[in-house]
Amino acid sequence: MLELTMAAVSAAEEGATAGMLMADAPSEPGAVLRVGRDKSVCRLSTPDDWLFVSRVHLEFLCGPEGTWQLTWLRGSQPDPSSEVRLTVGEYAQPLAYGGTVPLPRGGSGEVVIHDRTAPRSVNVGFFHEI
Repeated sequence: MLELTMAAVSAAEEGATAGMLMADAPSEPGAVLRVGRDKSVCRLSTPDDWLFVSRVHLEFLCGPEGTWQLTWLRGSQPDPSSEVRLTVGEYAQPLAYGGTVPLPRGGSGEVVIHDRTAPRSVNVGFFHEI
């Protein structure tokens, strides 16, 4: 099972957890959880006017062995208006636009989408339950 929690945070609300959203999916091959502005395909959706987040921005996909991977999907623009950073424990790494990384089995961490033009972010916590 992969559990996600998401909070959309602006500078005025930093540290607030009001409006936190949650989603989960079983660790079965082909299971998917998406984050973005399009409520019709994303289990966790951001405010419609937060254009630094694509319609479908992040995809968590379960592979054949029950392991999860994270992909920053390429949007309609050649250059993104956001940055994505993955943190697991003490280790933090930027995620490349269009890039995919495996998530630790049985681990937890956070994925943060930062707006490059304003003090806003989308914080997505994850926990992979074995």
